[in-house]
Amino acid sequence: MPEVAPPPIHGGAVAAVVALLDAQRLLSLAVNRPDGWPQATTVGYVNEGLNLYVVVARTSQKLANIRADSRVSVVIRSEAQQGDAVGVSMAARAVEITDPVLVERLDQSVRERYPDLHVFGPGGDSVAVIHLRPEIISPVSVIAGRSHSQTFSLQPADTTPPIVAAPRVIDLI
Repeated sequence: MPEVAPPPIHGGAVAAVVALLDAQRLLSLAVNRPDGWPQATTVGYVNEGLNLYVVVARTSQKLANIRADSRVSVVIRSEAQQGDAVGVSMAARAVEITDPVLVERLDQSVRERYPDLHVFGPGGDSVAVIHLRPEIISPVSVIAGRSHSQTFSLQPADTTPPIVAAPRVIDLI
């Protein structure tokens, strides 16, 4: 039986997911290891609309795994009480950002919101900034103790301009 693609994401879902991304500060990132087992870690992030950015060590297994297979999964959950919980799961592509103008813009966003933090300041060769661009998004809410989700697709990265809102920076610690 052929797989049916999820419907395209609509404006209301984008707004709800971006509101969640703006309100949270940590995500769980799962990458594919060479032996086939997933590797999941928790990292801080910043977002511009649905686009997520994380910093990883250049010597990390996570970066090596991303370079070998750019497919990743992301989970972000609100810190609300269980009955009010909301979250999102994303299938995304991870790509290292090497454009110094973009890195500086992200760093400036962090400096403006968090004057004591300079997490995105990769002036040396020790860290890499990774862009996580979602392709499939599944927002989840808990209503009356039951999980409710819907899955949406975004067009492939090579045919769709990035979904970008005004820069919104999330606490990285």
